[in-house]
Amino acid sequence: MKKDIILAGVGGQGILSIATVIGQAATQAGLHLKQAEVHGMSQRGGDVQSNLRLSTEEIYSDLIPQGGADLIIAMEPMEALRYITYLAPDGWVVTSSEPFVNIPNYPEAEALQQEVDALPHVAKLGIEAMAKEIKMPKSSNMILLGMAAPYIEILSAEQLRRAINAIFSKKGEAIVQANISAFDMGYKATLQ
Repeated sequence: MKKDIILAGVGGQGILSIATVIGQAATQAGLHLKQAEVHGMSQRGGDVQSNLRLSTEEIYSDLIPQGGADLIIAMEPMEALRYITYLAPDGWVVTSSEPFVNIPNYPEAEALQQEVDALPHVAKLGIEAMAKEIKMPKSSNMILLGMAAPYIEILSAEQLRRAINAIFSKKGEAIVQANISAFDMGYKATLQ
């Protein structure tokens, strides 16, 4: 089994934390893993993107070819659309529905949503609003990871929870539980 995932967002949104959790889960599961990251000017809200390739068999390249991604996980809808040429015909996009307007020529919100909604396989939620609702504004990335969990398939939700525990354990039990709660919130919302 193989799963090629593109993670996309804007600097500071937590995309690399999602990559770290998925990578940890893959390593704990004994999967082969290749990762390539592109860091934009994160202090200025630049593009941040990561290719994650997970497989039960050996992987020879860390880059996902155009039309080869099984899944795009995006913290922001414009960033999801930026990488759409990499999505396989039967691939899924899991994204926040809330734009992060950080440039003067950002696309008009309604047109952007229509373009996302026109995709054949898309799951989207207002993760920023959900994170604020539970008084954990920095946990929207874990809500997004929870939303994406059913589509990752090569890893179970429980394996991802264990990885969250391992990654955040140095920050204390309260931080671990907050991140797992955020993950579970996204996971349950996707299953409804």
